[in-house]
Amino acid sequence: MKNRIIASSLLLVTAFALSACDTAQSAPTGPLWTPAASADKIVVMSDIHLGIDDRYSENVENRKPLIDFLKRLESTTDVRELVINGDFLDEWYLPLTYARYDDSNRFYQQVIANNRDVIDALISVMAEGIKLVYVPGNHDALLESEVLSEAMPGIVQARDADGLGTYVTGDRQEIAIEHGHRYDVFSAPDSVSNEELCQSDDTLLPPGYFYSRIAASWVLQGRPLIKKDYPVITDIPDAVTNPDQYGAYLYYRVLSSELNRITPFERFEDKVFDLGIAGFNDIYSLEDFYPVQQLDGTISAPVLFKNFQRTWQERQEINQVAVKNGFVEAVAGTLNPDYFLNQAKAQYLHNSERSIDVAVFGHTHIPTLQNVDDKLYVNTGTWIDHNYSYPDATRTFAVITTGAVDDATVYKYMADGTIADFTAES
Repeated sequence: MKNRIIASSLLLVTAFALSACDTAQSAPTGPLWTPAASADKIVVMSDIHLGIDDRYSENVENRKPLIDFLKRLESTTDVRELVINGDFLDEWYLPLTYARYDDSNRFYQQVIANNRDVIDALISVMAEGIKLVYVPGNHDALLESEVLSEAMPGIVQARDADGLGTYVTGDRQEIAIEHGHRYDVFSAPDSVSNEELCQSDDTLLPPGYFYSRIAASWVLQGRPLIKKDYPVITDIPDAVTNPDQYGAYLYYRVLSSELNRITPFERFEDKVFDLGIAGFNDIYSLEDFYPVQQLDGTISAPVLFKNFQRTWQERQEINQVAVKNGFVEAVAGTLNPDYFLNQAKAQYLHNSERSIDVAVFGHTHIPTLQNVDDKLYVNTGTWIDHNYSYPDATRTFAVITTGAVDDATVYKYMADGTIADFTAES
């Protein structure tokens, strides 16, 4: 099997292309492709990011194309399953000014109400006999199964730990689908770091939640470029003799870099995170979770996620990570898509204890199809309106054909209702 990677060129593959005139007059209809005789295809999409308020939802422009896509999926008769692989409903991308609330279930019910047309389209997909599966992501980690089941009776939910899940499917149970945040030190559920602070082990929100709130405000403010005067750590601990503090330093470096790039009007000391969910019941500032050099010389945030590097091993155990790694590797790989490819290899494709031929992640927003020793790593990308991680890619999804030998393609749903192959031979 040849390697296939993401390419900038788009190859139109659907037989149902519409003329510009037809597109302007009506929504596209008919199956997404000419269906095969047997239902051997599994469609996977992730990172849809439906929001509670269209003023700051990341999916507004793409919501109508999403509904059109789902309607056409209904008549694509060789589709066996549709898997929504995390970050379906979004509780993280909220401005810092969003009012405090204490009921995540009620929050998600309001997100569902704000996107009722998408929910109805998914119910219609199930009515046509396509199995609908949901896998949790980090942005909907607090979404409880009862809320989703009430909204979409019959949906299958793949859950294996709080805020996490893996769905194994295919003719030979050879396909593993999970969001991928289990391996992301900034996004994996964290019931350990703030347990003492909150006197609760329900504190699942990791640092990525706080970062997302800052980013949402910054975008809504017009992405201002503000010179920040955050504390600077100049003494770099030795990685060999002091791996604990070297890990703390790398955590500081990643946060410092991102928070000097994403610069909202709010100040370092402003109490802007007003939380009443996930075990938190207080108001926090950026200063509270920003790592600095303490009086004893150690590097740590003063309040939130203190000595964060020391909780990673326990978090991996709780989060049921099969092949664990060190904090330094995890934090260094946070912004590198290859880190998630390597995790797919370690956890699935090169793991002799698992008979997995196709590993599917989301989370990075970067659509990918990579051959790994005649197996496949797939990342499904995203459906948000503006994909800053990969500006050319939105409305992407994967189609996996299961059989004696699996095949996969990553597609983009185009504005005119055609689909485009987002992969190319290399």
